[in-house]
Amino acid sequence: MSVIAHLDMDAFYASVELLRYPELRGKPVVIGGGRRHQPTETIDPSTHSVVRSFATLAGYVGRGVITTATYEARARGLHSAMAMMKAAMLAPETILLPVDFDAYRDYSHRFKEAVRAIAPRIENRGIDEIYIDLTELVAVDDDRCARERVRTLAQSIKDAVHAATGLTCSIGIARNKLLAKIASDLDKPNGLTLICEGDVERRIWPLPARRINGIGPKTAARLAALRIETIGDLARADRELLTTTFGRALGAWMHEAANGRDERPVVTHSEPVSISRETTFERDLSAQRDRVLLSSIFTELCNGLGEDLQRKGYAGRTIGIKLRYDNFKTVTRDRTIAEATQDARTIRRVAAECVKRVPLTRRIRLFGVRVSGLVHADTVVTSVREPAPESASLFE
Repeated sequence: MSVIAHLDMDAFYASVELLRYPELRGKPVVIGGGRRHQPTETIDPSTHSVVRSFATLAGYVGRGVITTATYEARARGLHSAMAMMKAAMLAPETILLPVDFDAYRDYSHRFKEAVRAIAPRIENRGIDEIYIDLTELVAVDDDRCARERVRTLAQSIKDAVHAATGLTCSIGIARNKLLAKIASDLDKPNGLTLICEGDVERRIWPLPARRINGIGPKTAARLAALRIETIGDLARADRELLTTTFGRALGAWMHEAANGRDERPVVTHSEPVSISRETTFERDLSAQRDRVLLSSIFTELCNGLGEDLQRKGYAGRTIGIKLRYDNFKTVTRDRTIAEATQDARTIRRVAAECVKRVPLTRRIRLFGVRVSGLVHADTVVTSVREPAPESASLFE
């Protein structure tokens, strides 16, 4: 039987910033916005020590959204993808720091190399999470010895990550990727959770159905209308009812997932067909009433996609967008340009042209940007690598 771990760094961006500014530990902090929110430093004339001053959300005016938040900020209702002007109304005293992707990429590289030195079979899932195949490292005949070896190995990985970065992570371990990902979130922060045979009904089934990665708020609401609230309810639900209500593919997948079945392997390397960024909104957004917020989110997606392409060493010629409306209908549009690019400004300009080719009368629940037709960036001359301007409107 496979032994798969999911490692998720705890509040990654915020935790990196707290290493830089340890005086902010225990305080509500959000990361987002531009460099104008950079802390300032002065010298105290009496002690000759450095005194830092930090921006707060109080009086924030702009189009930015929160990238991540410390656990103290989350306790005040703040979360990623929330508009910072809304966050300012909820918790104006929260400290605001700008994003620093160069630092985050550096720490991402450090923690992954620390893991790879112990368990080389890893699958990259983003800047702050990976899957790890531990099967060959813990193979023993006795189940109790296997569990002990798994815990010891997982703890050594956590210790190595902390030694390399000064940061904590949470690890979930199970027989497959789906259960491991759920498990990694059960005891955050700094958790180590092992889901063995027999633990699925006890620990997984009582959780809300939304804890399965891939079931969003609208699907969860439709499940609730069928009196399916928990993962256990979903596992016990009639499969035919699910496929009739949600379609054959989605209904069957949800039933399999709720029963803890997932055959996906840990993929240690593959050439990507495309690279994308997308976000599902907490509430459905209107292209008319939420124009400023949508433009800001769109810009952040394009900037993030440009960063991803540069970090992974790819450029692409086909740029596209994906919209999902409040009625769950999904539309895509794309355009192929003459030369491959990884420039965020170019991505935003072409993607904005694609947006103009879709109807915007219905409210939007998901927004995504994609680059395909990928080539290795070292084969392309890319002279411009600048972020898209925050002030640009999506509907110009």
